[in-house]
Amino acid sequence: MFFDFSFKSSVLFVFFFHGFVFSILLLIKGLQSGNKSSIWLSAAVFLSVLYILPFMCGYGGWYARLPYRDVLYYVPFQQLFLIPPVLYIYTKSLLDKSFVLTPKEYIHFIPAAIYLVYSFIIFYTDKIIIKDYYYYQDGKDKDFSAWYQISGFISLFYYLLLSLKVYNKYKSLSYQMVSFADAIRFNWIKRFLFAFLLLLGLRALFFILNPEWDKFGSKFWYYLCVAVLFYYISISGYVTHLKSVIPLNTASIFLQDDADKNEVPTEDINKNQEPETVDLELKDFQQLKVQIEQVMTTDKVFKNPELTLLDVSHRINVTTKRVSQVINQGFGMNFNDFVNHYRTLEVIELLHTDRLVHFTLLGIALECGFNSKSTFNRAFKKQTRLTPKAYLEKINLKNGAKS
Repeated sequence: MFFDFSFKSSVLFVFFFHGFVFSILLLIKGLQSGNKSSIWLSAAVFLSVLYILPFMCGYGGWYARLPYRDVLYYVPFQQLFLIPPVLYIYTKSLLDKSFVLTPKEYIHFIPAAIYLVYSFIIFYTDKIIIKDYYYYQDGKDKDFSAWYQISGFISLFYYLLLSLKVYNKYKSLSYQMVSFADAIRFNWIKRFLFAFLLLLGLRALFFILNPEWDKFGSKFWYYLCVAVLFYYISISGYVTHLKSVIPLNTASIFLQDDADKNEVPTEDINKNQEPETVDLELKDFQQLKVQIEQVMTTDKVFKNPELTLLDVSHRINVTTKRVSQVINQGFGMNFNDFVNHYRTLEVIELLHTDRLVHFTLLGIALECGFNSKSTFNRAFKKQTRLTPKAYLEKINLKNGAKS
């Protein structure tokens, strides 16, 4: 097969090959584990491989020779209406393990389907009816038409906004529903969304700073940057998939349309059912507040590192909606901060004993329900305005002064 391995075509070929391999690896891993997010990321990486293919082959001499030129002309490799919604669906499936593509969401793929029909009409007209270059008589690939490239940019911007909206909703609900919100706000999704934003920025800069953006030869550095960006996404996404499966077991409750629904899916948290609804109007608000405090101070349920709002609601036989309402309004905190408040108080109490003789500071934090050093440090400083180390030094200084 003819291919001119020049510097530009060879560099893009390296990223093309690795991207293709990682799209297959992600697909296999997703099918084996049943992880939908890995499958969607595989699709995104594969589409990015197709995105750079015309330029890789173009620098390899395909546009100058038949039948290779016809392949680049008539096959719509650059799916600018498909890549953005796939990245968006990947974000949703990553944050919600129970995510299923519903008929309602098929609307996201309508523009891509229309463009495929448009591409087929061009092919059928030129190669079957006229049997000559009618649509392609100007010798320019229609994938690089200004209207299509600009529309693709708008689509990318729109789906980035949707993805950010999903993540913000996930983050907000996680603080209201679980006591380990920091652990499930894994850094990969933030890095991925930043890469998404960077991709948008690259396209914007390319349009603005390159006055000859529509000319084939002047696009190499842009496509090299895109190739590097998707190469990073494919590798990091593959590794993160291996690390993030367990934390995502609780994600199905975070993307509810209404955070105040009385019935919260519990299959990903535990096998218990939602307790019978108790009408809050028949209960005194302060009494319910005391019950919640008692669960924390007497039962010390905060020592469970995977404590959820549902667990507390079972303890006092009140719906999660009511418990959340009392914690938010009665204590002025979300559930995550509320539980960490009691965990911090317990740590402080133990620091004033001889517990440090037998345990490290981190060991005490883990005993009190914290699941990581970073979460402990952040919660401790938020409440005391001191780092755990600084607080301990303050205690030792006081004890030294007394002695």
